Amino acid sequence: MPLSIDAIPTLESNYVWALHDGRHALLVDPGASAAPLRWLAENGLALKALLITHHHWDHTDGIDDILAEHPVPVYGPEDRRIPQVDHPLREGDHVDIEAPEAHFEVLSVPGHTSIHLAFFGHRIVLCGDALFSAGCGRMFEGTPEQMLASLDKLAELPADTRVLCAHEYTVANCRFALAVEPGNEDLRERAREATALREKGEITLPSRIGAERRFNPFLRTREPAVIDAVRAHDPDCGSDPVEVFAALRRWKDDF
Repeated sequence: MPLSIDAIPTLESNYVWALHDGRHALLVDPGASAAPLRWLAENGLALKALLITHHHWDHTDGIDDILAEHPVPVYGPEDRRIPQVDHPLREGDHVDIEAPEAHFEVLSVPGHTSIHLAFFGHRIVLCGDALFSAGCGRMFEGTPEQMLASLDKLAELPADTRVLCAHEYTVANCRFALAVEPGNEDLRERAREATALREKGEITLPSRIGAERRFNPFLRTREPAVIDAVRAHDPDCGSDPVEVFAALRRWKDDF
């Protein structure tokens, strides 16, 4: 039975992604417990596992309360900052769950944090805070080299891969991206679409990798238009992709 996907809003901008088959469910990055627990109860679903991408509180604070009601395996990074993880994972590992039937390849995507995973399978990527629609996560612990390599890895996924990131940042990300590439028609259309969806109270996700390649500036640091915009903003920036990415991220941090 194919996996159904629901986004459970939590906190100010987070989504806990729920993958289910109508009877059994997985939850991803529960930064709070009340909304996911309510969702499970209202839908009559049995929780079978938690998937965790990284240690930040808004992705992990709901774990203990959820486990108190649903003692299930917790798959996530091999990181002492997430003590609830009892199935530690690294690059190249696989997650195979019987119900709901789910199979994911584990990708290491550091940069936002020093240890960060993404889960790829079923034509979706659960990427936490590594990649957002029209944006990417801040570099709290990693280096520009790490972050660019992680984004390159995600950008190489099949074009129809659905991007299930953990925050509703699309409208704000599009505003910055338009400052970088105001003439990008794909980006302009994404900005119009995202704004219209939010005005109706609807989610802007998932996006798709192929679309992100066309309008996400952080996946386009080798494009002449992005390089020119970054160097116009920061004349000391060279044309090396890592330099361009680092300058672009600093620009976004101060935007």
